[in-house]
Amino acid sequence: MEIGFALPYLHNMAHEVARTAEFAREAEKAGAASLWVGDRNFAAVNPKVGAGGIGNTIPVEYRTAADPFVTLGVAAAATERVRLGAHVLIAPVYPPAQLARSLTTIDLISNGRLIPGFGVGWSPEEYEGANLDFGKRGARMNELLDALDVLWTQNPAEYHGEHIELPLQYAPLKPVQKPRPPIYIGGAAEAALKRIGERADGWLPMCLVPAWVDTDQMLAQRATIDEFATKAGRGPADIDTIIRVNVVEGTPLTQVADAIKSVGERTGIDHFMVESMSLPNVDASLELVTEMMALVRRG
Repeated sequence: MEIGFALPYLHNMAHEVARTAEFAREAEKAGAASLWVGDRNFAAVNPKVGAGGIGNTIPVEYRTAADPFVTLGVAAAATERVRLGAHVLIAPVYPPAQLARSLTTIDLISNGRLIPGFGVGWSPEEYEGANLDFGKRGARMNELLDALDVLWTQNPAEYHGEHIELPLQYAPLKPVQKPRPPIYIGGAAEAALKRIGERADGWLPMCLVPAWVDTDQMLAQRATIDEFATKAGRGPADIDTIIRVNVVEGTPLTQVADAIKSVGERTGIDHFMVESMSLPNVDASLELVTEMMALVRRG
């Protein structure tokens, strides 16, 4: 079983982002398999849609977020073994050439340890802030995947779509991973599951311990992914899964470890990313890493 942890990019810990290298080194030393960031460009004061697409409120934890690309780059330079992932980047709001360049740079710095994870997001305001149409985010994501594939595998590169336009350009800088880094996609809606089955190398689901750990739903969603993959002529077994485990404030870590074990046994998932957004500082986060790894080793 592989266990990863969130880097200090969010909420209280974002104010200590200068300790990213220290955190990454210590987490790797403790046995972490991977280190992760999420993505919030900003939290609207009067949101049209709430967190996760539910209601009309956004939790205070989402108001402060460090830059995910810089944070991953620092962690890449400070470590040698752990994989470095995003769960998830709101990919369609980024210009594709800049997104490809940032991720390529991280993959080069880490010598091929990048796990780029993408989602379409749920905030209309984040799209408005990028001068993009929130209602076309799915179509833009599909074209973005095509554009990234071109930028990562061709030189010169160009792409012409309905939503994305890349003029013919030199693109000599390529990722270490060939032919490109594996694309992981998050989401639970049917459109996202279809996109994963047809196009992705991995799926990024999530659970909330102890409030929401629904393995039956996870298995049903995975079956939908596999069905779409088969229809597209792909092998379902080639699509990996890494699950994000959000920890509710005050939950004993023994309960988190038990939940991870239960989910793993029922679903076959063997890579988990643990995140507690309520932690007050990096020291507390490192304590979580140490205690969690000890619990996992004890089985």
